[in-house]
Amino acid sequence: MADILVRGLDDAVLKRLKERAKGAGRSLQSETRIILEQAAGRTIDESLKVAANWRKKLGKRSSDSAQAQREDRER
Repeated sequence: MADILVRGLDDAVLKRLKERAKGAGRSLQSETRIILEQAAGRTIDESLKVAANWRKKLGKRSSDSAQAQREDRER
């Protein structure tokens, strides 16, 4: 893993980051890492893997709301 150094960060920004980290129960380093990961987003391949994992977890659940309504009426 790589390291990064941010120079010239405004004191007020650092204070807000520390408060945010404390509120989340994390270290400043951990909170900053999470923020950077979220800002960088996911690649298409990563997104496809996440979607595939969700499809696997959800199984063969029906997404047809009309079918679900028909089934509810029959009960």
